[in-house]
Parts: sequence; structure tokens; C-alpha cells
Amino acid sequence: MQAEQEAQFQEFVRARWSHLVRTAYLLTGDAHHAEDLTQTALAKAYRSWRRVARSDSPEAYLRRMLVTCNSDRFRKRRVAESLTPTPPERAGSDDAVSRADERGALLTALAGLPPKQRAVVVMRYWEDLSEAEVAEVLGCSPGTVKSQAAKGLAKLRTYPGLAQVMDAPARGRTPSGQGGLR
Repeated sequence: MQAEQEAQFQEFVRARWSHLVRTAYLLTGDAHHAEDLTQTALAKAYRSWRRVARSDSPEAYLRRMLVTCNSDRFRKRRVAESLTPTPPERAGSDDAVSRADERGALLTALAGLPPKQRAVVVMRYWEDLSEAEVAEVLGCSPGTVKSQAAKGLAKLRTYPGLAQVMDAPARGRTPSGQGGLR
């Protein structure tokens, strides 16, 4: 890789690292897996940086790589994870703990979705991408995005741990109900 392209890649990584890791975290539900997933996607992007940099949106290209690498992770080996239905009890009831409980419930509920539904929900509602953008990232039709989003949201609505947290009195939640979980 030429020095100019190397510098361009490094600048891209510095500018987008935390955003990519956050997206990977939502896809995996685990901070360590998220960093590994982001590093794997960036290593693949580095090898083909000329093509990635020439794309209309390098960030969208990387998002697609994150989703693909995450799917590959499940294809190569099944990861045995044991998730609890509720977060462990916490001492105190301050606002930070409430937000952590909401975040835990959301991540546990997301972990219960099939990988494609999870990817659609994360990209559509957390990353705030349009249906067309999500379809492009996932390599499917907008209709598939709509149906997967509807199925994913329906399943999330039935998740008891998430419903209990969201039915609690609104403590500093944003109008979208995210409660500052970004």
C-alpha cells in the first residue's frame, strides 16, 4: 500500500473506530467480540483499501463487512453463550443504574434475534439507516429489510425483560424510547 493510501486508511480508522465498534457491539452483544469483529473487518478492508476508498461510502462498505464477518463467526463455529433473563441485582437505584438495566435488557433481547433480523434492527433503528441503505449493506431487497424489521420488532415486543424495563416510569428517555443508550 502506498504511503498516501496508508495515511488515508489510518485517518479513516481514527475517525470511525468507536462508531464501528459500537455497531459491532450491537451485532455481537459482547465488547470483546465487537473489538475482534471490528479488527477483522478493518484487516480485510486494509487489504483491499483501494477498492473500499473508491466506493461511494467507505463506512457503508465497512458496515457490510461487519455484518458479513459476524455471520462468518457463526458459520465457522457455534459460540456457546449463556445469557441470563435479567441483569444481576444492583445496589442503589440511581439513573445510571437504570440506564444500565435498560441497556442490558435491550442487548439480551437483541441476542435472542436471529442474525439477519438482528442486523436489520441494529442498522435500521440504532444506526438510523434508511431501508434502502440497510438493503444495500445486507445485500438484500428493501422488502426483505421491511419484513425482517417487522419480525424482529415483533419478537422484541414479546421479550419479557425488555417489556418490563420499557414499561417502567420514563427516566430521562428520549422521545424514541432509547433512554440515551447510544
